Amino acid sequence: MAGSKIQAFWNHPAGPKTIHFWAPTFKWVISIANVADFSKPPEQLSYPHQTVVAVSGLIWSRYSTQIIPKNLNLVSVNLTMAATGFYQLSRKIQHDYYPEPEPAEAKE
Repeated sequence: MAGSKIQAFWNHPAGPKTIHFWAPTFKWVISIANVADFSKPPEQLSYPHQTVVAVSGLIWSRYSTQIIPKNLNLVSVNLTMAATGFYQLSRKIQHDYYPEPEPAEAKE
């Protein structure tokens, strides 16, 4: 049973014998790098970079639902890219436009 599932995966049109498997697999590195940047201070984030990550994730998510063969790896990596990009943009916007109020000094 396991052998037939492995063989079906191996021979799938989006399986490891094709670029349809390897391109989204290596694209995960972009999302992993963006997740690693969650610990970066927001002032070090870039609006253009995060906008490109978020918007390209959205655009390619739509595209990846329309192509044949269906490739869930491609859909999921692009949705993750969009999510991490928008999260980083929200951190940057919150830091730049909605700074935390400084605590009032105690009066003696």
